[in-house]
Amino acid sequence: MDALLAFGAADFMGKPAWIWAVFIGIVIALLVFDLGVLHHEQREIGVRESLLLSAGYITAGLLFGTWVWWYLGADSGMAYYTGFLIEKSLSMDNVFVIALIFGFLGIPRLYQHRVLFWGILGVIVLRALMIGLGAVLVQEFAWILYVFGGFLVITGVKMWFAADEEPDIANNPLLKFLRRHMRVTDGLRGNAFVVREPHPATGQPVLWATPLLLALVLVETADLIFAVDSVPAIFAITTDPFIVYTSNIFAILGLRALYFALAAMIHRFYYLKYALALVLVFIGAKIFLVGIVGKIPAVVSLSVTLGLIAGGVLYSLWKTRQDEAARGGPHRVM
Repeated sequence: MDALLAFGAADFMGKPAWIWAVFIGIVIALLVFDLGVLHHEQREIGVRESLLLSAGYITAGLLFGTWVWWYLGADSGMAYYTGFLIEKSLSMDNVFVIALIFGFLGIPRLYQHRVLFWGILGVIVLRALMIGLGAVLVQEFAWILYVFGGFLVITGVKMWFAADEEPDIANNPLLKFLRRHMRVTDGLRGNAFVVREPHPATGQPVLWATPLLLALVLVETADLIFAVDSVPAIFAITTDPFIVYTSNIFAILGLRALYFALAAMIHRFYYLKYALALVLVFIGAKIFLVGIVGKIPAVVSLSVTLGLIAGGVLYSLWKTRQDEAARGGPHRVM
């Protein structure tokens, strides 16, 4: 018992190990409940179920933030909610890319949850590695925050001017590489990622990848690319690895659950990209403003971020509705 207590009190990246254990336990419990109870059978997920599941994940994330606010203080709580909001909003673009991947590879809704679920496990590991590396860099080289800030400003400007561009899945270099270097079946094989089938030349059973595995790899890669924006953004808000990681993971869990409802109406949030571009520019510029006006309070960062994102969502809903009305009916704008 003494050894267990000593382990729980041990410092891990600036926080007692027991705090990390509580967070990991909550995430594992949510995932086990999701896959083992709600979706232990392969079936399609409807919009209503998607909304309810997402509401559950979001509630868990918000409640965890409330606990962070109570236990670690108001500044940590506001930093958590700011990071949660930024990650949730930036991941909206990721939903669109995932929908394109599923559409191009012909992945039916019946199997999409399986890809998203296993993708979550990969995200949890990849984000841990990236955030751990970022925390070490910030601790050893304080000037790296200015690099993050400059990167965010440049990324925000590029996002603004590239808002109308749509990813070309067919010419994706990774997809071409995988198809050149892996045996890929000509169609799905149920919910399997890999299968053993005869080689066309020798007739001997060999392993084949299915389009479902290609979808999983592309989804994980998309997550990695989006993390290049979101991880520096939250480090610009706080350098506490615990706040950075927990806000990231809870935001991603809720958004993946919302995918099935959001994918059908992602076009209604078209102009949100411009608001996100402004958020990145603001967060990046905030680092450089510290030397001029002093540290910007966490409540200001949260208020500005919330205001920009809310404005982008409301304008998107209004503008796309006006566009649809002018065209005489619903039309995809992306």
